[in-house]
Amino acid sequence: MRLVEVRLLEGPNVYRLEPAVKLEVAIGRRRTWYGVREPGSHALVRLGASVPSTAWPDPIGLTVGWVRRLQSDVVGSPAGVRVHRSSDPGHWIVTSPWVGADRGTAIAEAAYALADREVPTGRRTRLTPGQARLVERHEAIIGAARAEPPTWIRDEDRSMPIVSISGTNGKSTVTRLITHILVRAGRKVGTTTSDGVLVNERMVDPGDWTGPGGAGQILGRRDVDVAVLETARGGIVLRGVGYESNDASVLTNVTSDHLDLQGIHTLPELAEVKATICRITKPDGWVVLNADDRHVAAVAGHVRAKVAFFSVAASAPAVVRRQLRRGGRAYLLRDGSLVEVEGPGSRERLLAEVREVPITIGGLARYNVANALAAAGGARALGATIDDVGEGLRDFRPTTDRSPGRLNIFRLGSRIVIVDFAHNEAGVEAILDVAEGIAGGAAGRAAPITAIIGTAGDRPDDTLRGIGRIAARRAQRVAIKETPRYLRGRSRESIVGELLAGVRSGLRGGRSAGSTADVPVYPSETAALRAELNEAGAGGDGRGADAPRVIVLMCHEEREEVFDLLRELGARPIDVASELTALVPRLQDRPRA
Repeated sequence: MRLVEVRLLEGPNVYRLEPAVKLEVAIGRRRTWYGVREPGSHALVRLGASVPSTAWPDPIGLTVGWVRRLQSDVVGSPAGVRVHRSSDPGHWIVTSPWVGADRGTAIAEAAYALADREVPTGRRTRLTPGQARLVERHEAIIGAARAEPPTWIRDEDRSMPIVSISGTNGKSTVTRLITHILVRAGRKVGTTTSDGVLVNERMVDPGDWTGPGGAGQILGRRDVDVAVLETARGGIVLRGVGYESNDASVLTNVTSDHLDLQGIHTLPELAEVKATICRITKPDGWVVLNADDRHVAAVAGHVRAKVAFFSVAASAPAVVRRQLRRGGRAYLLRDGSLVEVEGPGSRERLLAEVREVPITIGGLARYNVANALAAAGGARALGATIDDVGEGLRDFRPTTDRSPGRLNIFRLGSRIVIVDFAHNEAGVEAILDVAEGIAGGAAGRAAPITAIIGTAGDRPDDTLRGIGRIAARRAQRVAIKETPRYLRGRSRESIVGELLAGVRSGLRGGRSAGSTADVPVYPSETAALRAELNEAGAGGDGRGADAPRVIVLMCHEEREEVFDLLRELGARPIDVASELTALVPRLQDRPRA
């Protein structure tokens, strides 16, 4: 048996909806996870499910026995110990209620050490002198340990409602949209995002504040009356959610991203982690779920709150129709309109026309149609009116101030530059949908697309290869940019090599199949964009530097530097609300999105 980690979870987590101590051990030889991202029912692992004692290996039974005995002897609370499976081969997880930070850690470490030495737990069992001394030593350590309370914020200690937003893609945009709707409605809004902490859309503390620390900042403020909290996977896994419950939650989608980290390997496991925010939503609150994502839609069966679905499908999915018959809500795309539907009679209210909502780019950015619906559901759950939602959606623009790094579009001569945070396969597909719509032009005149790809090193090989494959299949030119500050344990050569392997697999048609000789690799995002904007980077197609071209930059590391470069070169931000038909001429003749 090997100790993997002892971790303190100071708030609701995937294992239990309360602060807990997590003890993870591995039994048997070291083995690497192998499997598929979408496992069949026979291979499905539910992380939060308790494993019955009849299925425990002997070392786990001994470990649990020691946790219970030490809690009883030293703390006086033997109940509440649970055992969970991990999809990592041979890994088992034992969780127990919070008994103090140092004390909980000491109990977990002692239980592992005693079980590893095969010291029996029976009180009447005669121990060897060495075993007895070992038990006494650990009991003394536990007795001397401090019993600090967890840092989570209890319901009685907060004075404002909370909406929490999670998902793989779109959570920052939905967070910003809900914030904008509520601010326009006269609320004082505190917001956490991966960009920083905001008060009424004004940045007060830059940085990634999507964990419990950000939630604590907002919930401790006196100058806000509602909290809109982007909640990322990392904070839930590493520390737990920073508060006891929320009043509304939104789960956007679950796609391949941040897999093979902290023992999370499959999409159902990732969905279960992110759904923690939905499971802690109060019974009289609302959980807003993506009906078009089967992993997200399934969360409806595991929550206490009322459920509202959103969907961009041409006809409402069966799960939506069932929910409406039960009295729930849905946010749907109907003939180019965003609508709220409620109750068995499917009463319908217009929120806004798609073409009036700037972030949808007349419907080209289909993922932002979904994000707008999700935000409508989250805002309505906190009391925004139909008019509030419509006004907020129509007024929100994807600018570098309000939505930095999310679908920021610039014009430089006849070239269009799209700067976006796309960081996984789904994000690349979505942003290339927009690029193709813009590149299509009018009267069939199409501009070539250049995709500048690259992402952080903590993505698994299949994600990196998928990004390269998608870019090669859909763009006329592919370039790779490195992100040296986001290697996260990988070498530069490893990241570039996997991206190139994906590009090779995606090349087809008139291009030299399988060859990546014409795929440049740049040392940074600004270097890549500068080169691809000049004649040397024009693709070798004889068009010249200022020929029509759409350039997509996956931007993660040098966002401000990229914006500065575009300003230096004379690029002009495009206001998609007022320049939509100039940006996408073919929309002139399209009455509805």
